[in-house]
Amino acid sequence: MAFVEFIAPDQASQETRQMYDRQAGFFGYLPNYATVFSLRPEIMSLWAHLQAGIKAHMPLRRFELITLAAAHELRSSYCCLAHSKNLLTMFTVPEIRSIVLADGEGVLSDSEMAVVRHARLVARHAEQVTSADIDRLRDAGFDDGEIFDITAAAAARAFFTKLVDGLGAEPDAVYAELDPELLETMVVGRKVSTAR
Repeated sequence: MAFVEFIAPDQASQETRQMYDRQAGFFGYLPNYATVFSLRPEIMSLWAHLQAGIKAHMPLRRFELITLAAAHELRSSYCCLAHSKNLLTMFTVPEIRSIVLADGEGVLSDSEMAVVRHARLVARHAEQVTSADIDRLRDAGFDDGEIFDITAAAAARAFFTKLVDGLGAEPDAVYAELDPELLETMVVGRKVSTAR
């Protein structure tokens, strides 16, 4: 499940047990990534606050598009599966596949495609972002505060994916129940866990 030993709920500190309870309460099961954070539950709390702060400044649809694009570029099966599942409330499976395979051409608005492309660029080669790239977001209608938010969402995804993948957490077995075409498109890194 992961390359580090996680702390079992019956041996966990109060802080870790509370983190487990929050995660299990939200998902209906304890996700594999949460067990990695059992070693440092305070980091999970900081991550949750960071995510909430970033999400507070943009529509949920934009946040999910940025996160999926960045996760796909970072080759994180876990985040691709989780956030494509979230997007199923807004898009069909073929539309979601188009977002990751063709930047949403014919599915997203021009401004949304600009956001997806910028998220990919930040995730892939942040050091290569130029003022022209930022101007493309301005031309798409985003102000500098929104550009900060878009970039922050993509950059934050790198922290989570690198930590979770770097410690060997496999995507939860529940994702194997997703549409087969979606599953095929979103498993770009680690395979889905077979352990429930």
